[in-house]
Amino acid sequence: MPNPPLAETIDLAADTLATLRQASTATIATLLFKRGYQNAYVQGVLPLAADGATMVGPAYTLRYIPTRPDTDPLDAFREPDHPQRVAVEECPEGAVLVMDCRQDASAASAGSILLTRCQMRGVAGVVSDGGVRDAAGAAALDMPVFAAKPSAPTNLTKHHAVDIGLPIACGGVAVYPGDILLGDADGVMVIPRHLADEIAGETVEMELFEAFVLEQVESGASIRGLYPPTAPKTLDDFAAWKAKREA
Repeated sequence: MPNPPLAETIDLAADTLATLRQASTATIATLLFKRGYQNAYVQGVLPLAADGATMVGPAYTLRYIPTRPDTDPLDAFREPDHPQRVAVEECPEGAVLVMDCRQDASAASAGSILLTRCQMRGVAGVVSDGGVRDAAGAAALDMPVFAAKPSAPTNLTKHHAVDIGLPIACGGVAVYPGDILLGDADGVMVIPRHLADEIAGETVEMELFEAFVLEQVESGASIRGLYPPTAPKTLDDFAAWKAKREA
């Protein structure tokens, strides 16, 4: 089977990213599930800052393989073309740096200095299924950082950076360059780029309906017939609720 179309062949609508920024990972998970995408949630990854902003942006990918003594001596970072350093310096503004560490968090994939550099360059966020060192400093950034856990050892002890801008796996999910990453307190979802406009267009109504349902439940309503809206009256009540909000 072929890979998805290249990101540069799929333009996003002007308001897609802004619309997705108002959505939750739960909403995205449901909308993708309806389309048959059951493996789009990055496993084992959570935000370092629990109260951080929602992260949305296209994926810029970096892949690590296991280290060897001949490829990862301590002075490896002196190499000007070291892929980890290159990725930090070249990840586009507004993109999300996504790192494939094979779900091995026994060493860091980056630390607060490199992550601060990403923030200063306008990167929208960083996602790693490995560890992050200097985690307190990374968590204090304005830029969202998602990782498996804090991990003090340098990446050179476990992770050898090899590829930039190629398809990777992160937390057990396929991530193609340009896919849209959305992260919040529940974790990170990967939206195939060719579905991003369509998914974004459905989030507004879905988020509104769930707000309506929650209000009804808080008022004592049963979820039977309400969620999902199998009772005919539910959608009528929802329409009236929306009209009142818009008045």
